[in-house]
Amino acid sequence: MWNTIGVIGGSSCGENICELAYRVGYLIGKNKVVLVTGGLGGVMLHASKGAKDAGGITVGILPYGKEDANPYVDIAIPTYFGLARNHLVVRASDVLIAIDGYVGTLSEISFALNEGKTVISLFSWGLDEKRITKGRYIKTDEPEEAVKLALEALR
Repeated sequence: MWNTIGVIGGSSCGENICELAYRVGYLIGKNKVVLVTGGLGGVMLHASKGAKDAGGITVGILPYGKEDANPYVDIAIPTYFGLARNHLVVRASDVLIAIDGYVGTLSEISFALNEGKTVISLFSWGLDEKRITKGRYIKTDEPEEAVKLALEALR
């Protein structure tokens, strides 16, 4: 069975965040782990491109139809659930890496923690770790460390 790492973040992002997302995706693909995203632009697109460049497999769980998938998605799953698809992204991921992001990313972080999953934060939301009762929220500012921590969480 394939392990999955979800990469969550905004559908638009600045150049530095795009570079971080690409590096994270590349390292995920290089480690032969399936990348799961929401399948759209921004962080999702750059992580998917990185994974593809490393020879990895990418899954995009889309808010609407397959035609919305970024060009680096191998397996496009249309949901027609809008933002409710965020829960499916979390469910399909064994561990998640949150890169930057807006309130949609925050919802995915919350879903993941409520399900007891590990979320690695790479310049994402600053949560009060004392208030997290399930799951683990680990902060880092290095893409290599984020992927290393995610791979450790898979074990």
